[in-house]
Amino acid sequence: MLDITSPPEADLLALREVIEGPLHEIAGRLSRFLSDRWPHTALVVFTRECTGRPRKVAGATEMINKVTIDELEQLRALVETGRPLSTTAAVGGVTRTVWALRDPVGTLLVLVPRASRKQLPHPTALSALFGIVATSIRQQVAQASPDYLAESRAASSERARTITEMAAAHESALVAILNTLRAAALDDRLARLAATESASVALVALRSAQKSDLALTDEPAPAAFTKLRRDVRQMLKHHQTRVEFVPPAKAARPLPGEIAHAARAMTRAAVLAFTAQPCPSRLRIAWTCDGTSLTIDVREHESGNVDTHTLARQLEGRARALGATVDLDAVADWGSRASISLPLDPPASRTGVNRLSSLNPRERAVLQLLAQGKRNKAIAEALKVTESTVKFHVTGVLRKLEVGSRGEAAALALNGHATGSAAGLREDG
Repeated sequence: MLDITSPPEADLLALREVIEGPLHEIAGRLSRFLSDRWPHTALVVFTRECTGRPRKVAGATEMINKVTIDELEQLRALVETGRPLSTTAAVGGVTRTVWALRDPVGTLLVLVPRASRKQLPHPTALSALFGIVATSIRQQVAQASPDYLAESRAASSERARTITEMAAAHESALVAILNTLRAAALDDRLARLAATESASVALVALRSAQKSDLALTDEPAPAAFTKLRRDVRQMLKHHQTRVEFVPPAKAARPLPGEIAHAARAMTRAAVLAFTAQPCPSRLRIAWTCDGTSLTIDVREHESGNVDTHTLARQLEGRARALGATVDLDAVADWGSRASISLPLDPPASRTGVNRLSSLNPRERAVLQLLAQGKRNKAIAEALKVTESTVKFHVTGVLRKLEVGSRGEAAALALNGHATGSAAGLREDG
């Protein structure tokens, strides 16, 4: 946490702990960091860049579980960039006093202060600290690390499943109400009209909510490619290579956010590898989408001296997280080619390997020792943390692996399905 009396060096070390951990847990770390100087009962970070979890929350569960995207959008519209404010706004369905600020790219921080605090203390300091956190979030998303991609895909898939189920149930109920109210046997005309109008509005709102969430999580393929083109042009601003860009069709299926981020990151990696060769004169970058997958094709004509082994290692983590296939080829004096196929939809079910890949490095280290039969005290000693910290991580491991006991978690880590992830445990632990 941020100690008001601590020297600046201690504050910076504490801030480093906030930004270097897993992205999906950053709200909890930031809440602890800010708790002394800005006492609060709940914290929300809202960013459209993070498609898997646009809301990152910490604090009072009964409040944060009810916070909606619409509430955050309305609040963000009230806040001027770089000018924190104390105001009243709907958060979790209740009008409350909130402290809010927005960084230059639109990332929003919302704090619900404790009852005794109304005015926002140290607004300039809060703005500066959150600017660093928001920049870190933006960089992690842009870099599309394997951990971020795996967690984002899992979150996106779960949210889409939940929304589909809720939409189907509510739509069926509302349609039934409409059919009943429109029945000729009901003669109370005014009541029927009023009820029909209410149900119709609710039905439209429900359908709009589903479309709004899809707009939040998906990115049009041509727009995603336009961002890539801007990135590549900036990268090669002082390079002599001529670049041909071939965008996906305008009618192409929208890309899930994590796919768009990964596609740009993997394309940039290939471009950097190809342009590091001696004098490649031409480069061709093409994206095509057939409705089930996005294919990235990057080619350079002439050199053919790219280090395919190094490039394969650079692409491997993201490819594994998203189930992508990578094909690299280089022929001296003829040219080099990278072809990457990214499936747009996640697997139908989560296998043991999928679940293991959702663990962050600390949870993997705990699971590795747990699989060796060690108890919490021994794990704490091995990792040089407290037993309460180990208990916290064990709880997270059991939840993410969807198992009910330590024995089941250990078996999942050790069985044949976990071979690839077990190697990851050793590397990350």
